[in-house]
Amino acid sequence: MDDLSWERIIVAAIVLAGALAIAVILRLLTGRLFKRAGDTRWAWDDMAARLIKDLAVPVSVILGLWFAAKVLELPRGTLDVTAKVLLAVTIFVVSVALARLIASSVGSYALAKQGVAANVTIFANIAKVVVIGVGLLVMLQSLGVSISPLLGALGVGGLAVALALQDTLANLFAGVHVLASKTIEPGDYIKLSTGQEGYVVDINWRNTSIRTLSDNIEVIPNQRFSDTILTNYHRPAQDMSIMVYAKVAYEVDLDRVERLITRVGEDVMKDVQGGVEDTSVLVRFDDFNDATVGFHAILRSTEFGDQFLIKHEFLKRLHRALREEGVAPPYWHHRVVLSDATAGGDAPPAPRQGGLSQKDGLPL
Repeated sequence: MDDLSWERIIVAAIVLAGALAIAVILRLLTGRLFKRAGDTRWAWDDMAARLIKDLAVPVSVILGLWFAAKVLELPRGTLDVTAKVLLAVTIFVVSVALARLIASSVGSYALAKQGVAANVTIFANIAKVVVIGVGLLVMLQSLGVSISPLLGALGVGGLAVALALQDTLANLFAGVHVLASKTIEPGDYIKLSTGQEGYVVDINWRNTSIRTLSDNIEVIPNQRFSDTILTNYHRPAQDMSIMVYAKVAYEVDLDRVERLITRVGEDVMKDVQGGVEDTSVLVRFDDFNDATVGFHAILRSTEFGDQFLIKHEFLKRLHRALREEGVAPPYWHHRVVLSDATAGGDAPPAPRQGGLSQKDGLPL
């Protein structure tokens, strides 16, 4: 190898080393840029910084390799092959970076539309697959591979795969339909007719994850939502009515009890987290028992999970208020009638239907 060849090799090595140094510097600069973008409230600068960070190092290295190949003055055929390979790698790198950018854009759009609880991955995954698939086809075309027969083969193979993966594709399209129709969204509390209930955590291409009140995760196939009855407790609004059933004795003044229940309910709405402060507390007496009058107190909570604490505090405060006001609770009691048959006296009137013993329950 002559002196000129060694000089070219040394220059090519210097060019490649310079490209690597530039890549390291760009990596550090883009890392700081990405950190600075993360401190802002605008989401798009984060995505732009992420795109620059993803492309800085590989593009610098690819350019360094290309200039090193030019410095070496490789043979025409070798240089053409090197150019095609580097172009294909560039297309693949750009496709992956664009796929991440588009997936982040979809996630930001879903976050803006659905609030802080949004965590929908199905659209982001579809966007990634489409962009990377197109990138791979363009990469193959740049390498001189004809993609027309490949597209035909993919069409036939896709039909066979579709027949083999009917359930998977049904779940995929069911998930897309659920999200497009906004039947449920992440953060909603739902209950299926089959018994599963909880907060929707995520909807992906195959199933939906819900978090139960006991902090367990249940995974439900998306297709299940299309053939079952579903109750969404966050639609049309998150706030909901709470009906608390209780009883009072016949001897009490019902008007006085109604005012007392209303006052206790209004205090609970103001003091307890999850209560709707400006709501009207309603009392509805709705049945007669053997020795009590039953009623429903109608309160309101800001969302499904808040009702349990509201019921808890309402019943405690109502029990305390009834005791302080001297309102007699409906204790369980028995009435027993004895017949003096041996004395020859007249038999007492027959007890009403239900037997000699009458029982009534305590307030709920």
